Amino acid sequence: MRILKHPIFYLSVLIATIIYILQRLEVPIPNWINFYVNDFLCMPIVLSLCLAVLRIFKKTETLYVPLFVVLALTSYFAVYFEWLMPKVNSRYTRDILDIGLYFLGGLLFYRFQKKLF
Repeated sequence: MRILKHPIFYLSVLIATIIYILQRLEVPIPNWINFYVNDFLCMPIVLSLCLAVLRIFKKTETLYVPLFVVLALTSYFAVYFEWLMPKVNSRYTRDILDIGLYFLGGLLFYRFQKKLF
């Protein structure tokens, strides 16, 4: 269960949670934080949780997320949150930078998962 105990995982979740709370409380924060930081942190957090669950079910600490799965899940998030949700809910907006940040976060997770977890 090294993943869920790793300081980088805790820090990512903490930063994302603080930003979310500040947004809900309508506290002014810089636009780049407000619009982009959580998009960057999304895939590393989601992929870390997925990897932790897989390791629990498979009862092994040597399992890692393959590149295909990282790209497939990131593509799903990009389509869902940047194409579908803006059509259905006005709270969501389409932003090409968000897609890039999802993939950047996902690829960084893939690159460092074996070194960190």
